Amino acid sequence: MNRREMLRLSLAAALMGTATNPNEAQATQTVAAKPISLPELPPKPPKDIAPKLFPGFVQTEVRTSGASIPVLHKGDGPPVLLLHGYPETHVTWHKVAPRLAERFSVYVPDLRGYGDSSRPTDGDRHINYSFRAMALDQIETMRHFGHEQFFVGSHDRGARVAHRLCLDFPKNVTKVCLMDIAPTLTMYRQTNQEFATKYMWWFFLIQAAPMPEHFIGLDPQYYLEVVLGALNKTPGAITPEVVNEYLRCFCCTSTIHATCEDFRASADIGLEMDEADDRAGNKIVAPVHVLWGQRIR
Repeated sequence: MNRREMLRLSLAAALMGTATNPNEAQATQTVAAKPISLPELPPKPPKDIAPKLFPGFVQTEVRTSGASIPVLHKGDGPPVLLLHGYPETHVTWHKVAPRLAERFSVYVPDLRGYGDSSRPTDGDRHINYSFRAMALDQIETMRHFGHEQFFVGSHDRGARVAHRLCLDFPKNVTKVCLMDIAPTLTMYRQTNQEFATKYMWWFFLIQAAPMPEHFIGLDPQYYLEVVLGALNKTPGAITPEVVNEYLRCFCCTSTIHATCEDFRASADIGLEMDEADDRAGNKIVAPVHVLWGQRIR
């Protein structure tokens, strides 16, 4: 019997604990599905994975004012910052970054709480996982490498970080590419049944801890595969090496919690920040290129 079959049996046992037979109630009321044993932090990556996916890139650990951010970088020319989405890591850019490095200085970090970055404490109203905090990480990361102005390529949650980066630091972003997003405030204001059904994790992950963490922790590999399957509409686009990296980084308690905090922050204090900008009429001033997938959901 494999682990997944055992988990399903345990869930069945938990459901059976709701049986109406009074003679069985005392014996079954303590039955519950429990998370599998997960490490707190991701294990170290295989030594050959970075050279294989990002040949010639150098890794640097950048200490920002709020987190420790690993960054792969390579190339000469205008600086370009690439920001990944949920539930991914920097490796999502492995097909793009090497080609860009032929013409640009390319920087590929993990967002705080993702990949091999540090996991700060949550902070009041999840502020340490707000897009504002993540955007500041990126400003300080690029300053570490001597860049005050730079291009930004971004996808999904990374594009939301880039949106906040453009609003908070308008003089630092030369141009920005936002992929597969509409503004977070717009998405929540215009929520309907279709959106809630197709993007259920927007509403599941914002629930108070530890409920989402508990259910994801029952089988994080299954959860990750379901989410990636829902987001990816091109068979074979995510290579086995990349899937293994996502699994390595996601299947631990700190990542599961930190990524939930990302969503909680965006639905709490992040919306307050967005509403303040909306009232003030603040807009992105940098040139914007917006892309989206033809077959999204």
